[in-house]
Amino acid sequence: MKNVVSRERRMAAATCKKMRTLRSITNSHAYSKTSIILDATKYIDELKHRVERINQDIAMAQNSTCQKSCPVQLRVEAQDKGFLIKVFSERCCGGLLVFLLEAFEELGLDIFQARVSCSEGFLFEAVGVKDDQGSSECLNVQDIKRGVWKAIQNWSNQVKERT
Repeated sequence: MKNVVSRERRMAAATCKKMRTLRSITNSHAYSKTSIILDATKYIDELKHRVERINQDIAMAQNSTCQKSCPVQLRVEAQDKGFLIKVFSERCCGGLLVFLLEAFEELGLDIFQARVSCSEGFLFEAVGVKDDQGSSECLNVQDIKRGVWKAIQNWSNQVKERT
């Protein structure tokens, strides 16, 4: 009987130590096991999202060679009512506008104001605002850049497949 009690105490102490460690790793302020585990789950989800974003950034950097074959410049600026997105190329970019508009849709942005020129090269300037019916997720400049670069890369890949 004495061995059973001491074994249970050792197991309880080990569990308590593991919970303290988990609590400190996840910066949790919870005290109950359930709350600590829920905080750990949220922390793991945050880490997964960070890894996904880092992988996307790495992919964008690796695919920046696309700029050499299709020199498209992108600038995104935060504004009071949304984001100013400018896409420019010295050469004609047939079909790129469709990919950009699809990117706006995927990002949940409505076009508040836009200007497009395809006469000498390609110029797209638009103010995008978060649509009210979209998710509650907040967008930042990096999110917009990622989404628009993805559209530019998809367009570039389609152009390469045709040639």
